[in-house]
Amino acid sequence: MRDKRSPEELSVEELERLLAQKRLEARQAAQNRAQRSGRGVVEIDGEGDYAPESPANTGKTVPALEALLQQTQGDMPAPLMAAGMSSTAVAREAAFEEAPPPPPRPRAPRPGATAAQVQASAPAKPRKKRSRWYDALLTLIEIAAVLGLVLIGYQLFTQTRTLEQETANAQELFEEQRRAGIPTLQPTPSLSLENAVLPGGHIVTESGQLLFNYDEVPAHLLPLVESQWIRPVVARPQPTNETAVSLIIPRLEINQTIVQGVDLEALRQGVGQLVNGADPGDDVGNVVLAAHNDVYGELFRHLDQLQAGDNFQIQTQTTTYTYEITDIFTVAPNDVSVLATRGGATATLISCYPYRVNTERIIVYANRIA
Repeated sequence: MRDKRSPEELSVEELERLLAQKRLEARQAAQNRAQRSGRGVVEIDGEGDYAPESPANTGKTVPALEALLQQTQGDMPAPLMAAGMSSTAVAREAAFEEAPPPPPRPRAPRPGATAAQVQASAPAKPRKKRSRWYDALLTLIEIAAVLGLVLIGYQLFTQTRTLEQETANAQELFEEQRRAGIPTLQPTPSLSLENAVLPGGHIVTESGQLLFNYDEVPAHLLPLVESQWIRPVVARPQPTNETAVSLIIPRLEINQTIVQGVDLEALRQGVGQLVNGADPGDDVGNVVLAAHNDVYGELFRHLDQLQAGDNFQIQTQTTTYTYEITDIFTVAPNDVSVLATRGGATATLISCYPYRVNTERIIVYANRIA
């Protein structure tokens, strides 16, 4: 679109560009007329201004612009004014100074140069400058990402361990429930050994093996015991809140858990309770406890040190019961009468006697007092 402003409204730079454009148009018009008339190209004066062919060629536009430009030459640099440069030359010099320098031309690689030499001779690309806060922000983001990954990994590891433990506990519980429902494949012997001989009888071979002492069994029951008690099937009752779970004898410094049963395997584990249906909390019943005196911890080795009037405790899941000793004596291994109920809430402690001889049984009678 053509600029409709008057010359007085234009700046010095705009006037210089406009004057250069007019002179270029005048030069082109002069060349065209010279070619048409056959006189050749119009000559140029010393400062690069084209001399018109006749006064009529220039018109009034260029002198007017030059006059207006001379009025604003106060803004022209002093060196240029002192050199006596024309306005057109000044415009060309200003345009040259304002123009950005041309980019450097890459040098051609020498013949036979290697790839590394070619790359080294290539102009370096300008690097983009990033502010320090931007780099610090990226570093913080990377640190936060690493910490987040570590936290996620720790949580996954903890949750996996917890899940594995819960699964193992559930499997153990289900295993116990399934085994409780499995019927006994071999029938329980019809003979209760406690009806023939007191618990705890044993012999130790030269190799250290513990065996049942068949010599303690009455002669008329020996064939039946030998046929049924070689490998007895023991069915232990499920414990309840009223089942005896531990025995405490302060004088002997005994604090031992109780296993249901007085068979060889039960006494191998510690103190066994005769399965006769009696619990410590019953108003009437004899709680019979047995243990070895010379093997498997020798738990009842010092029963003969107890005295009448000494106390001991039997604990259940809910209550602790206290017993007072009333009598201590020895009997033959087959005197099973000491296992009978004596009336009221009582307890009986049994072990082989004497120490490492085991030809008798030591019996401790006690009554529940609390």
